[in-house]
Amino acid sequence: MVRLPLTPAEVERGQRLGALLRRARGERSMLEIALDAGVSPETLRKIESGRVATPAFPTIAAIADVLGLSLDEVWAEINQPERGAEPAGAGHDARKRLAS
Repeated sequence: MVRLPLTPAEVERGQRLGALLRRARGERSMLEIALDAGVSPETLRKIESGRVATPAFPTIAAIADVLGLSLDEVWAEINQPERGAEPAGAGHDARKRLAS
């Protein structure tokens, strides 16, 4: 299976996710949060830096739980439409069409 490149909208959502997690973490150490969430510190670092723009749902759920964020809050934050950006999900549909 070949993974298609991320769309600009997906990359942007990943960056917003990383920024949200950094803000929610505040002064707490990355190591503390990662261990409490059951993920590696390297994984958390990559998500916070935007290098992993589409992390697995259980990973985000675990990190959000440790940070006291609801998944609704996370979803609302990362899907804020930017001016000129494509609607949420449009990149996913386009990738499906390309894969067909």
